[in-house]
Formats: sequence, C-alpha cells, structure tokens
Amino acid sequence: MNDTVNVTENHDSLNHAESRPDPRHFNLTARVLHWSMALMILAMLFVGIGMVTSLGLRPTLISIHQPLGIAILLLVIVRLINRLRHGTPPLPADLPTVQVFAAKASHWLLYTLMFAMPLVGWSMLSAGGYPVTMFSGFVLPAIAPHNPTIYAVLRSAHTWLALLLFATVLMHLAAALFHAWVRRDDVFASMARGDLGSKASVDTNDYDNSINR
Repeated sequence: MNDTVNVTENHDSLNHAESRPDPRHFNLTARVLHWSMALMILAMLFVGIGMVTSLGLRPTLISIHQPLGIAILLLVIVRLINRLRHGTPPLPADLPTVQVFAAKASHWLLYTLMFAMPLVGWSMLSAGGYPVTMFSGFVLPAIAPHNPTIYAVLRSAHTWLALLLFATVLMHLAAALFHAWVRRDDVFASMARGDLGSKASVDTNDYDNSINR
C-alpha cells in the first residue's frame, strides 16, 4: 500500500516539476522567434540599403524584401501572443530604475516598429499602385487608396522608421552585450538558452524526496 502511495506521489511530483514554469528564461518559442526574427530584420535592413544603392539588383531585392516584410509582420503577432501568454523573466532586482524603464520602453518600441514597418511599406506600395507580391501568382490586396500624395508621405515615413529601427536594434545589441560582459547577470542568458540543467536538477531532487518519504 505504501509503495503504491509513493509511486503515485512520485508521479505527481515529476509532473509538477515538468509543468513548473521557468521564471528565469524565455520559453523555447520565444527564443526561436527572437533569434530568427533578429536575422530577418538584419537581412531586411541590408536589403533595404541595397535597394537604394544598386539599381541592377533592385528587382531581385524587392522580390525578397516584400515577402520577408510580411513574414516579419506575421511572426511578430505570434511573438506578441506568446509574450502575453507566458510572460517574461524578471529583470535583476539591483538594476537601476532608469535602466529598467529603458529596457521595457525599448522592447515595446521594437514591437511597435516590427508592426509598423511592414504595414507602412504595404500601404506605401498600395498608394503607389505597386503590387505586393509574395510569390509567383499570389499578390496581396491593396490596403491604401492609389494616391501620389499618400505614397510620398508613406515613403518618407518608411525611410524614417527604418532608420529608427536600425538605431533601436543597435541599442538593443549594446544593452545585451552590457548585460553579458559587464554586469554578467542572467539577462542575456535568459534569451540565449533554456534552463535544462536546472530543470533536470529539480526533477532529480523531487524524485529523491518522494522516494525517501
């Protein structure tokens, strides 16, 4: 009878340990989205520069730029839902208030720009009468009226937003390296990796405790 109770308690404790959220690290979905979108955004910035500086490569770069921008828009929606559902690890308790505010403000600025850039670009092309082609035979519908004035305004906005995004990414990178190399806290590690070692330790301890009851 006691063996049955111990086995049941052991099974429950292991399930509890496996389902226990890890407050120090982002979940796997958040980490995969973060690093994949970081590469996509950097690619978009360089593609955008190439579109301006190279007329010969412009058609090819446009064919990359448009679907990549829409992909970022879709992924940031998934990323935001995941963030709201699972939360984020807390910042270090000893982090100055100014840095806490800057960290939170820069993150929401990044989310705003990741939403705004593709939508403004899509609207700009719609206003200019240009198709937004995802792949051969599939074109997105226009989301803005065909109007040269609107096109000019959105084109300017798209350029300034791209510069702001580039500056924000640089600040985000600088902050990440500051936490990794100067403060040496868990902020960078929370997005760089999971906590498999800690979870394994928790599982082992819970299992040992249940056996020794």
